[in-house]
Amino acid sequence: MQSFTEENYLKIIYHLAEKTNNVQTNAIAEQMQTKPASVTDMIKKLAEKGFVDYIKYQGVTLTDKGKNAAVDIVRKHRLWEVFLVDKLNFKWDEVHDVAEELEHIKSTALIERLDEFLGFPKSDPHGDPIPDKNGRFAKTQFTKLIDLKISDQGTITGVSQHSSAFLKHLEKLGLTLGKQIEINDVTDFDGSVEILVAGKQINISREVAKHILISSNGKN
Repeated sequence: MQSFTEENYLKIIYHLAEKTNNVQTNAIAEQMQTKPASVTDMIKKLAEKGFVDYIKYQGVTLTDKGKNAAVDIVRKHRLWEVFLVDKLNFKWDEVHDVAEELEHIKSTALIERLDEFLGFPKSDPHGDPIPDKNGRFAKTQFTKLIDLKISDQGTITGVSQHSSAFLKHLEKLGLTLGKQIEINDVTDFDGSVEILVAGKQINISREVAKHILISSNGKN
């Protein structure tokens, strides 16, 4: 059984590994907000337990055992986020820190009943896919809003930036999951995007547009 800290490391490595094969200790240290030397000590412990493979100066990779453990933590985290939003009326920008605590509950029976109680959701409040009890993710196809062309239409189905400030900003603009959008214009100078949402014109920065994920409906 892993400690809370070990589980946090496994989850961080899992998310970093989605972008690169060999995860560097400095990247883990940045995410964990700790010193690289402390990360190295923990990585060695995880390697001894069979959760990671670690070669000095070459980085860290999750073993099958480590990946399975990480996916299980991700599953619990995202199910708890759904519960907090759907059943306790938390806002989508409020749930991450609470779910960080709840994800460490060990009871498999509780998580299976939670999944059933929620109706076996496929995604969390931010649009991230929830793996099933066997660790399988539903296939999803997203396009970044910034990559859409003028007249392209789509539905907001996820975000790749989960900070509270970013989610509050989207909430203020009315850009929440399920909203239909159409690209009205793109500014050459700074890449800002003008979109139509329910007939209302909204201007967003390139930085915001990079983190909004769309399931495309094609062109108008």
